[in-house]
Amino acid sequence: MLTRRQFLQSIAVTAGYYMLPLGKGGFAFASGMPAQKRLIVLFLRGAVDGLSVVVPYRESDYYGKRPNIALALPGQEGGVIDLDGSFGLNPSLAPLMPYWNNKSLAFVHACGIPTNIRSHFEAQDIIETASLDSVHPYGWMNTLVGVLPDKHSSIAALSFSNKLPKIFTGTNNVATVSPGLKADSKPGFDNPKLEQDFASLYAGNSALNGLYNEGTKSRAQLVDDLRKEMTASGGGAPFPDGFPGQAAKLAAMIRQDPGIEIAFMDLGGWDTHVNQGNGKGQLAEKLDKLGVGLATLAQDLGSEYSNTTIMVISEFGRTVAENGNKGTDHGHGNVVWLMGGGVNGGKVHGSWPGLAENQLFEGRDLAITTDFRTVIITVLKGQFGFDDATIAKVIPNFTPNSDLNLFV
Repeated sequence: MLTRRQFLQSIAVTAGYYMLPLGKGGFAFASGMPAQKRLIVLFLRGAVDGLSVVVPYRESDYYGKRPNIALALPGQEGGVIDLDGSFGLNPSLAPLMPYWNNKSLAFVHACGIPTNIRSHFEAQDIIETASLDSVHPYGWMNTLVGVLPDKHSSIAALSFSNKLPKIFTGTNNVATVSPGLKADSKPGFDNPKLEQDFASLYAGNSALNGLYNEGTKSRAQLVDDLRKEMTASGGGAPFPDGFPGQAAKLAAMIRQDPGIEIAFMDLGGWDTHVNQGNGKGQLAEKLDKLGVGLATLAQDLGSEYSNTTIMVISEFGRTVAENGNKGTDHGHGNVVWLMGGGVNGGKVHGSWPGLAENQLFEGRDLAITTDFRTVIITVLKGQFGFDDATIAKVIPNFTPNSDLNLFV
């Protein structure tokens, strides 16, 4: 029986083509065949705080509304990495700066769903179907499979997730690979050393000790509830701990089969209601793994990086003001990330609405100036060269509300 590689090689010989090594065991078609363009989508389930990813450090309201969780100015300890004199990158994402500097990393800020949606599940469905009707039956990436150009591989679409996501729901075939990672974690809600110190302090006073124990039980229940909510909001997606390894695995698969045209991955754990942190803390730890993973993916793709666009998106942002638990609640506008060889990088795209009280959505959230579907459409046109008729098959009944120059 022929192996898959032998089969492909036999086809190449029969068709008059040949295969060239692409490093580490990968192969690419030669004989004038154009490079295969591809799109990788990474969904951050749970609503990552975009204001802690790309920080508007020139906004005084950012610091006024976040006394405990704001990231420091560039040059200060734990401060953001300056991007353009107005925005700074979370220092946990430092591994991505080489891609900003070589202009293959960009952001679209104040982006999202243009309706008042604060349910994780409804918002995730909207993002995955690219339809404001959250019960729309098909995922936009599944529809995309059906309009892709001639396939160079038996695997055109690849889903790297614990279960087939809604974004790939539909009639077209999709290959699935389980990341083999758990969809839970232990968020940094508690300080065990501090709890131990308080327990020792109240041990000699029965009345205070009783009250403290009751308070501890109540807080433990709250923490357990929040942990369950964080896991649920992730929709079964793994936390970022193992993402660098999974990113390396995806890159290896693409190197082995450059004909893979679209791929999807998702990560949970971004629902930071309690003790979010700033340059350090639970959010920073997750962003660290995310940054390392994305840098690994880009590096390990090798020459295929120039043919690839990576889009990172989340269902909505978080409140501008921190809450009483030093976290943030469900918000509105967020930031979309783009990486790849054709990306018009080194820029924060989109129209910035500001964070003053009269500029906020419903007086509490970052306003949206770019509909998320505009970004998807711009990516599909820029990466695959689709015309309007093809775009309308993937995302029907929508006209972009702004022009974004996201590709060179």
